[in-house]
Amino acid sequence: MTLPVTIGSLMFIMMLMSGKVITPYKYMNNIMMLCGERRGLLNKTENLDETRVTLTYQLPLNEIIVDFHDKVKSLSSGFASFDYEDCGYQVSKLVKLDILLNGEVVDALCSIVHESKAHSAGKHMCTKLAQLIPRQMVMVAIQAAIGAKIVARETINPFRKDVIAKLYGGDVSRKKKLLAKQSEGKKKMKAIAKVNIPRDTFLKVLKQ
Repeated sequence: MTLPVTIGSLMFIMMLMSGKVITPYKYMNNIMMLCGERRGLLNKTENLDETRVTLTYQLPLNEIIVDFHDKVKSLSSGFASFDYEDCGYQVSKLVKLDILLNGEVVDALCSIVHESKAHSAGKHMCTKLAQLIPRQMVMVAIQAAIGAKIVARETINPFRKDVIAKLYGGDVSRKKKLLAKQSEGKKKMKAIAKVNIPRDTFLKVLKQ
């Protein structure tokens, strides 16, 4: 689906899930904070026994489909369980978040996010990519954009060869020539170089 980017945000029909988390009481606050971060709406709490409680939330499908279950397990030391079912649809305001590497849009990394989370999602994506993409021979500029507006940026500095390491003394003009030649070579390389992205980066970056 091709999305227009000039109007800023669009109204979409979003699928909702009714999710139930059964957790020991001592982990309840952790689970409630997680559900709040994922735009969850608490519908009901039910005491199962003296040690456990059931939390019923209305959650957007796109907020739980990737790593929500893993987060629930992690925050409860493995004791909580999570189950969900379809509970309808809701109109939602979404935006397209583009990811650019050295000014080029990478379609595989672009996503549709809720307007309220666009800036934080962009920052998260840029930070994560800066950690996952190895250093290159040229500088890599990682940007997150909504339309023409850049909302986040990270930079991966290139490898640098010390071209003046073998020079001794005060031959300043020779040093300047070597540095200028290196700079010109990097400009040419940047014009033709492609950013090398490891295969597993696309899956890892989805993890929140």
